[in-house]
Amino acid sequence: MNTEDIKNAYFIGIGGIGMSALARYFKYVGKPVAGYDKTPSPITDALTEQGMILHFKDDISLIPSEYKNPEHTLVVYTPAVPASHIELQYFKNNGFAVKKRAEVLGLITQDTFCLAVAGTHGKTTTSCILAHLLKECQAPFTALIGGISENFNSNFVLDGTEYAVVEADEFDRSFLHLSPNIACVNSMDADHLDIYGTPEAMQQTYRDFTRRLKSNGKLLVRYGLPLEGITFGLEDKADYRIKNVVIKEGTYTFDIVTPSATITQVKLSKPGQHHLLNALAAFAMAVETGFPPTQLAKALATFKGIQRRFSYQITTKNLVFIDDYAHHPTEIDAVHQAIRKAHPGKKITAVFQPHLFSRTRDFADGFAKSLSRFDSILLLDIYPAREAPIPGITSAWLLDKIEYPNKQLVTKEALISAIQQSKPEVLVTLGAGDIGLEVPKIKTAFTITHE
Repeated sequence: MNTEDIKNAYFIGIGGIGMSALARYFKYVGKPVAGYDKTPSPITDALTEQGMILHFKDDISLIPSEYKNPEHTLVVYTPAVPASHIELQYFKNNGFAVKKRAEVLGLITQDTFCLAVAGTHGKTTTSCILAHLLKECQAPFTALIGGISENFNSNFVLDGTEYAVVEADEFDRSFLHLSPNIACVNSMDADHLDIYGTPEAMQQTYRDFTRRLKSNGKLLVRYGLPLEGITFGLEDKADYRIKNVVIKEGTYTFDIVTPSATITQVKLSKPGQHHLLNALAAFAMAVETGFPPTQLAKALATFKGIQRRFSYQITTKNLVFIDDYAHHPTEIDAVHQAIRKAHPGKKITAVFQPHLFSRTRDFADGFAKSLSRFDSILLLDIYPAREAPIPGITSAWLLDKIEYPNKQLVTKEALISAIQQSKPEVLVTLGAGDIGLEVPKIKTAFTITHE
């Protein structure tokens, strides 16, 4: 498939963070874009403002007529859409070019110098930092990111086509459609066991991904992972490492040791060890691509962050409110560690919305242990996303596993009242579902209270 031959692009699940970045790409290069999503959201509102035609009911009659010509229309869908989806079936049964998001991402990056970030955790932050570094180096690049960069105010950047920054998503083995020049693996913790079955099968697919590197490609690997490559980490034996870390008022100052030099007094304003490692991974990828280390290190200081990745919403004397996308026990642990470091001695209330019935089932004990580290826990119902309910797997079931007395199951309607009763000094909202839609409501309620 040649993208130049495409007249129209139609997206099923266009409101997803990865899908919307692709939709923006096609719109930017001059292709009319339309699509379906289950519900309106701030992302779909933004796409509509950019001239895309969207609807929110699975109905063939709502597909614009100009998108019903199979010779000119590319149909892109996310694996999160069920196979029974009426519009998806229509396109598949009528001779259209129907491709998964990952396939299209592979196609539009195959002729670029592709930098791909993989890992159970850290993909979005690392790729977003990497895009910022390339921007500061004035590189001609395209970036399709799984989060809204606060530097770019978008999940899509097109400043040229020589380089491409993408997330290599392990869900549904999507990253096997990519052929990167530089790849990074941040972590390989078990996840998506509804797809892989076992952690061993998932690790094997990561090894398969590393074999997708182009000739003379380079692999960056978090130190300690069972893969061969250029290593990065906090450990002394890593090829790229961080040392002499000092944190003051939420900003890290540290040194970066590379295989050939040491750069001192590097700054990063996002707290948490996981942010240090993500920044180091992005820095190492850019250095191995050929950009100057000193300039890259300086650029780290101006990275603002990503929406819903340790994103400060309120910072007053009496209340700090942080929102984060964490939806796996390891990610929750990282957020907890970052808060304790940045706000020592403060009472922390965590609001958590579990994401997927299968993930809740598979990692229930890990979730219970991670959540019990907070001072107060407010648990919302499970966000189902693409899944049907699993008998017996509920938030009430998970709540029972949390061996900590200060815990409560709450509805969204009662959430603000429950937070007020908790009297937090630090409030953190966690989850990958629609909990992000509650954040502005919480922010409004507590901004008024704490002005």
